[in-house]
Amino acid sequence: MAICSRRRFLNTGLAAGMLAGTNVLPLQAARGKATDWVTLGKSGVKVTRLAFGTGTMSGRTQRELGQDQFTRLVRHAYDNGIRFFETAESYGDMHRMLGVALKGIPRDSYRLMSKVTTRDGVDPQTKLDELRKLANTDYFDVMLLHYQHVATWPTDTARWQDGILEAKVKKAVVGHGASVHGLPALRRFPQNKWLEIAMIRMNHNGTKMDAEEYNTRGAGNVPEVVTHTKQVHSEGMGVISMKLIGEGAFTRREDRQAAMKFAFQHAGVDSVTVGFKNTAEIDEAIENLNLALA
Repeated sequence: MAICSRRRFLNTGLAAGMLAGTNVLPLQAARGKATDWVTLGKSGVKVTRLAFGTGTMSGRTQRELGQDQFTRLVRHAYDNGIRFFETAESYGDMHRMLGVALKGIPRDSYRLMSKVTTRDGVDPQTKLDELRKLANTDYFDVMLLHYQHVATWPTDTARWQDGILEAKVKKAVVGHGASVHGLPALRRFPQNKWLEIAMIRMNHNGTKMDAEEYNTRGAGNVPEVVTHTKQVHSEGMGVISMKLIGEGAFTRREDRQAAMKFAFQHAGVDSVTVGFKNTAEIDEAIENLNLALA
């Protein structure tokens, strides 16, 4: 089968984006539940609104649970309706641990997202195959270019973009996109015809959000982030948000509830990912998102 070129994909994506743009509705508060299935824009991938994240402190929090406790946590999330699980190459052993935790569960009953580090000197197909093997899966429902944090990322990662499109032809990947850190990189998301899915940091007070410096210790620029988020959503991209609890900084439940409400009612995201370390956190996150959607 011929490999789909990035140029051909961009041309067809442009036409699809123009079509989608003619049917944009005004942003409204979402209705439903945390465990409802939603579609990530033009990718067509359906996920639950709440995702189980495995990257708290780059996965250290989840790794330190040990396999047995982590498996119980994943199964608790699944049994309570969360069917979207995400990890990343940079999260240490989390691909393998997640693969073990999900073993035996029908593969078509959940969605799996990974994020790949776009290093030089690494063959994309070899790396994607490695991650699939570690996660014990034939395919990823979503594959993102991880941690894009410079304005030149669209050209810097061209080889990885082509590699993901090749993996899609082989049915090893279904939907694709990128995760962003920093405003210079985020400003290149709108009008990007390669992107189907955008992963963007989002909460109500800018904690661990995007600023001019991608690794800033200060607050992010919430208004600008929201503006770009709404723009990419209007262009047909699916939007997944992260840092909903400020990477654990929100110790008051009121702040965690406010972050959920802000993401869905103000920024208009499709799905959110939260890292968990116990079942009580899962139960609370489901309740908080249900309240935000009410």
